[in-house]
Amino acid sequence: MSWHLTTNKEWNTLEEAFSWIAEMKNVDQHKLHHAEGNVAIHTQMVLDKLTHHPVYISLDEETREILWTAALMHDIEKRSTSLNEGNGMITAKGHARKGEYTVRTILYRDIQTPFHIREQIASLVRFHGLPLWLMEKQNPTQKIHEVSLRVNTAHLRLLAEADAGGRICEDQEWLLEALELFELFCKEQDCWGKARAFASNSARFHYFHTPDSYVDYVPFEDYKSEVTLLSGLPGMGKDHYIQSLQQDIPIVSLDDIRRKHKISPTDKSGNGWVIQTAKEDARSHLRKGHNFIWNATNITQQMRSQLINLFVSYKAKVKIVYIEKPYPTWRSQNKNREYPLSNDVLDKLLGKLEIPQLTEAHEVEYRIEE
Repeated sequence: MSWHLTTNKEWNTLEEAFSWIAEMKNVDQHKLHHAEGNVAIHTQMVLDKLTHHPVYISLDEETREILWTAALMHDIEKRSTSLNEGNGMITAKGHARKGEYTVRTILYRDIQTPFHIREQIASLVRFHGLPLWLMEKQNPTQKIHEVSLRVNTAHLRLLAEADAGGRICEDQEWLLEALELFELFCKEQDCWGKARAFASNSARFHYFHTPDSYVDYVPFEDYKSEVTLLSGLPGMGKDHYIQSLQQDIPIVSLDDIRRKHKISPTDKSGNGWVIQTAKEDARSHLRKGHNFIWNATNITQQMRSQLINLFVSYKAKVKIVYIEKPYPTWRSQNKNREYPLSNDVLDKLLGKLEIPQLTEAHEVEYRIEE
């Protein structure tokens, strides 16, 4: 049976079922770009454009539901980012990025959604405006290659077309022309409706981590060690994963260092020392060419990139292992831990979660318990 956000798609029913939909009617938009009115009106127009599009109609049921849900949620965080600058000037900078986090939280915590479906929807929300503004990016070629590894670019264009058509504005013709150019550019870059292919994992990593790198360049592989970087919210089972490997391999664990030296996780200065101590342990392994596991939450891309830069500077190959359990299981596991965290802390961390992407490391493994 296919996944559905909801089977009843009548707007009044949706408003009653979901508070984040009911709030849309209270969010005004810039009249120059959205003369139709508030976010609720715009979203209904987008849904109408999408569901009547011949390409949408031709898609399989699961894909239609993914796109419909993304269209419903694409402006979900205009409620928190909209700023009235006067004279009818309303901006909502960052609403797509913040929307990704909100969508991920809702589809993980509130509405049980398979991981691959949830992440497609979150990615569509994150990049729903990209087809219109891709060529304004500093490196549009690399950007579209990156995005193609996360989301189907043909589906992204379809959502963007519904977004552009589901509004009243004077520059709609220009918006639709930009979408035509987006499609042509994706086809030129061999990532239209598919992920951009790379000759190897090392080639992909080199391309995204080396300035002015050529997309088809194949680097010589000369690794001295392999580092496994664990990623996952507290209580997801990272320690259990290590035990399941049944390998005698060094572990660099921030929690172990904290407990050994009796440092609280809320002690900021103490935690700075913990991280530096862990990095010194890592450098010792790296200098000796030892494989090891870095065991910490690493839930943001920034956290991971700092560590990966360190590891690769010693010619290490890096593998990220992301671990996730269903929301009820996660809460239960945390409750039964020796050192549980409060539910408020867990929800705050969930709201910051950034799923590791293929662009970040030589290899990314997702260990998901649905």
